[in-house]
Amino acid sequence: MRFLAWRIGVFIAAAIWPMLWLYEALANFLGPDPGKVLVDRLGLGTLILLLVTLCMTPLQKLTGWAGWIAVRRQLGLWCFTYVVLHLSGYLAFILGFDWSQLGVELGKRPYIIVGALGFLGLLALAVTSNRYSQRRLGGRWKKLHRLAYPILGLGLLHMLWIVRADLKEWAIYAFIGAVLLVLRVPAVMRRIPRLMGRKEPFATKT
Repeated sequence: MRFLAWRIGVFIAAAIWPMLWLYEALANFLGPDPGKVLVDRLGLGTLILLLVTLCMTPLQKLTGWAGWIAVRRQLGLWCFTYVVLHLSGYLAFILGFDWSQLGVELGKRPYIIVGALGFLGLLALAVTSNRYSQRRLGGRWKKLHRLAYPILGLGLLHMLWIVRADLKEWAIYAFIGAVLLVLRVPAVMRRIPRLMGRKEPFATKT
């Protein structure tokens, strides 16, 4: 109950965007190809949510506030929800559920393979995000969930392959991802004090 309002806020903030985009598509506000726009927005939303999720532990260590960690799992599950919607939109709006076309698309657009690998990684993290998996896997759980960083790399590569003509927005996300990766370096972690005056070193959680 301690962070209930915070969790409700995260739920509303994450849920409202797909509903808004769907409304815009139904109202013909997304141009001549609303399906593609939806797929692109859901893909970008997945990347942003993954970055936000990975920010939670550094923010907790910097500020000492436990609320960041309280919503980390929730944000991760929303990230997986977005990627499921992204994949579903691709199958529905781009392929029209024509599975024979999938092989052609894979040959013409290898970034789909990169995206599929990222999806499988997020699936593994989502399935093992519960407390039962934490107890069952023990120390291996942390190692598994460090896959979030390679998955972020796959997501950035997937996006880079798509938006090659305009790299400005991509560079922002790549820079944030690089900063988060640097914060994982133990030597860097030890040199960043908490803003709230506590002296504990950074943990190595995802």
